[in-house]
Amino acid sequence: MTQNRTATVSRKTKETDISVTLDLDGTGKSDIQTGIGFFDHMLESFSKHSAIDLTVRCDGDLHIDMHHSVEDTGIVIGQAILKALGDFAGITRFGTAYIPMDETLSRASLDLCKRPYLVWKVQFTRDKIGEMDTELFKEFFHALAGNGGMCLHVENLYGENCHHIAESCFKATARALRAAVTVDPRLGGQPASTKGSL
Repeated sequence: MTQNRTATVSRKTKETDISVTLDLDGTGKSDIQTGIGFFDHMLESFSKHSAIDLTVRCDGDLHIDMHHSVEDTGIVIGQAILKALGDFAGITRFGTAYIPMDETLSRASLDLCKRPYLVWKVQFTRDKIGEMDTELFKEFFHALAGNGGMCLHVENLYGENCHHIAESCFKATARALRAAVTVDPRLGGQPASTKGSL
């Protein structure tokens, strides 16, 4: 591997001011500040289990609610992943992971194909975890997939504890992404596609 797979992306609107720096070949170090405690916890877990070094700064309109901050953070992280991947050449491309957490089991499968799509089969029995609205998890993953060029399927196969369900989804996606961004030396720097490009 010769290229440095890092990226910094900033995005400022009337609702949020976000900066993300990441290294796809890191060790899972994170420095996350979004103003939303549980979301910070999920992004720290995402960084750790993807082995992607991740710095996130989000100054959002939390006096309104958390929607803009969560969705826009997903947008910027996705854009940073896309930028760091460059032409996608040589990467494994696909990844799947199952993550158990006590009574819960979740699965994520993804394809880094530049054809974004999200399948989200996750339900929560509570409206909030900590201060965070559970409906915002889908918004985050939709923004991540759409801006990261990934076809992403996230499913909670079973579980009861909403904290476990959310965290297992983040960890499963992280592990699937870790596999997908890995450079496969057998590809010789070529894309993993019969079309010759992604």
